[in-house]
Amino acid sequence: MMAKPSSRRKKATSAAEINSKSLSNSANEDISVEENPATATITVSAVEVEELTEEEQRDRLHLERKVEKAVFEAGKALMELRDRRLYRSTHSTFEEYCKDRFGFQRRHPYRLIEASAVFDNLMKMCPNGTQTETEAESSDAEIYSSGTQTENDQMCPIGTQILPTSERQVRPITKLEPQQQWEVWQTAVEEAGGKVPSARVVGDVVQRIMERTKAPNPYRIGEVCQIIAKDNPDLRGKGGNWCIINHVGEFSCTVAMWDGEYTVRIDHLKPLNYLESECEQMQHISDRISRLRENENLEDAPSAMLKYLGELKRPYLTAVEEKLLGLIEQEYRIID
Repeated sequence: MMAKPSSRRKKATSAAEINSKSLSNSANEDISVEENPATATITVSAVEVEELTEEEQRDRLHLERKVEKAVFEAGKALMELRDRRLYRSTHSTFEEYCKDRFGFQRRHPYRLIEASAVFDNLMKMCPNGTQTETEAESSDAEIYSSGTQTENDQMCPIGTQILPTSERQVRPITKLEPQQQWEVWQTAVEEAGGKVPSARVVGDVVQRIMERTKAPNPYRIGEVCQIIAKDNPDLRGKGGNWCIINHVGEFSCTVAMWDGEYTVRIDHLKPLNYLESECEQMQHISDRISRLRENENLEDAPSAMLKYLGELKRPYLTAVEEKLLGLIEQEYRIID
């Protein structure tokens, strides 16, 4: 036969419940007597926010910069891999290397490279922006402690510099000049309420500027220009080459070069101011080169000669160059 459970626990529990109910009733009675519960005022003790010391402020700013810079270190590394051709032992092109090694599609590595250049420009424009990490660390400390100011302080005050954290955020401004990049970025930061702006916000600012400063395309069909490669990977190695404009768009032109057609923005073109007769002469040379390049049996030596002619910095051929071009045309039975 089981022993009868002790009633001590039950009594203790009952006492606790009674005390709890008593406290609850007491509280309700106080509220009902003194004020309407719907309008009761609850007093919450203020939580004291601890201020950072100057040293902690400097450390925070320095660490934030490290986080921001880390996103764009890939672009700098890719730039060095590309410029030094460190991929050449395993791959014939930079694009193939990036795809096999990192899984990047053709355009992505170039976007990272462009974004890293924008990030550097924004760093230089801000009060503590510098070229190297060591200089940045000392600059952060000196500016914060000394209060040294620059011309850009009103838009980029110390401790509030908002920098990009992804490639997409700066993609709309990669083609702008450094000062324009900085102005657009600061405007976008303001429109984002002092936070990192999205790519859409940055793009909207750029679009408004383009509409405000919109100018007609100054080029015409048949005009001979010089290529300014800048940071366009499609024009790499073609800086200074001549081209002939075949189509004029709103902000770009389609141009014929010795190795084909390209669509480029107008800021990638420099007018050569050739006479009409000189432009016609260059068009004639371009047509002759194009017909030869269409030949599937074109050998390396003739192809190299055509490349040389396509990179001339003058609107005519010398007597020797004319003979060589004519000889290639005869060899491949191209009748002018």
